[in-house]
Amino acid sequence: MKKVTKAVIPAAGLGTRVLPATKAMPKGMLPLVDKPAIQYLVEEAVRSGITDILIILGRNQSIIEDHFDRSPELEEKLAKPGKEKMLEECLGIANLANILFVRQKETLGLGHAVNTAKAFTGDDPFVVIYGDDVIWGEDPVCAQLIRAYEEFGRPVAGVSAVPWEDVSRYCSLKTTPIHDNYFFVDDMIEKPKKGQEFSNYSILGRVLLTPEIYEILAHTKPGAGGEIQLTDAMAEYARTRGGMTAVEFTGKHYDMGNKLKVVEAQVELALQHPEIGEEFRAYLKEFCKTL
Repeated sequence: MKKVTKAVIPAAGLGTRVLPATKAMPKGMLPLVDKPAIQYLVEEAVRSGITDILIILGRNQSIIEDHFDRSPELEEKLAKPGKEKMLEECLGIANLANILFVRQKETLGLGHAVNTAKAFTGDDPFVVIYGDDVIWGEDPVCAQLIRAYEEFGRPVAGVSAVPWEDVSRYCSLKTTPIHDNYFFVDDMIEKPKKGQEFSNYSILGRVLLTPEIYEILAHTKPGAGGEIQLTDAMAEYARTRGGMTAVEFTGKHYDMGNKLKVVEAQVELALQHPEIGEEFRAYLKEFCKTL
């Protein structure tokens, strides 16, 4: 079994759910305290042992490339006494991993985006980190998926139980318990209508795939929303190639395409921030007295 060292981050979406903030800025660059959302995704991958990352971009998103690049002008200004920590942080961003970029010329769905990664992943297994989903926790979700892959040897989906009324917004998996937080999956459906649900377990932002997925994506037709859905390809894999594993992951999930969840992420991550956490907590206590 090959070691999982590659990750793909589809980040080409237009961010229409969080306009007007994303009119001129990719939603991946929405700041969560002092780091853009997409940096949290890259750092999760690195903490999981990933060394090579492909970020899939759309037009007018070169700011994401710039963020993970060196900045000689800024570094020169920070190379002065008293600014060593800031310089270290900026250099650290550029050296997180071997990060490559490719442009998705048309936004035809997540399945279409993942298909653009074929040359990058080759014959290796790889993690897909959905660009909308920041998941914060001590145990990185990518690492949880990799451990499941190493145990069972099947593609893996990171799942969570969502309220039944929300299942139609996500997908629904047909699951059978294995042990602990592991499930066997032999079918799934994207954005099910009422009565089509298998369960209220939905994929939330992380999957681990093997190269066989490309054979399926090559003939996957547009599905929900008129887009090529990665869920449809995974459903065919689950039905015809021996199933997948689902991991009910640990960690707090934030949907960066949801304005309320973005604000929740800002507040909760600020409370945990080593520099401002205590002061922010005190501010919130005082502010709440005014409500």
